[in-house]
Amino acid sequence: MAKTNPKVTARKKRAQRIRAKVLGTAERPRMCVYRSNRHIYAQLIDDEHGVTLLACSTESKVFDASVKGKCEQAKEVGRQVAEKAKAAGIERVVLDRGGNLYHGRIRFLSEGAREAGLVF
Repeated sequence: MAKTNPKVTARKKRAQRIRAKVLGTAERPRMCVYRSNRHIYAQLIDDEHGVTLLACSTESKVFDASVKGKCEQAKEVGRQVAEKAKAAGIERVVLDRGGNLYHGRIRFLSEGAREAGLVF
């Protein structure tokens, strides 16, 4: 059996606990956030139908690469997700922070989405 980083194991346990409680619907989809060392990803998911409604990340072609700093990039991704959601007629979402603590880039992403008009 391979060794696993205890931080990774703890994050995965938190993610399982969160997913047991959080469910996205067509009216109020789940905003799933994944954070890697370099990029941040967010997608809106309808769990009832198993469909990803929209997605945005720092790797997408429409992302403004001139934004410097990971926290500012996360805030911009949050704004872009909110704008796409508004265009799709989605006003309210449920946040799935993916086992990460609500701190740093996760917090900046959600604040950017709230500023752009998305309701959590």
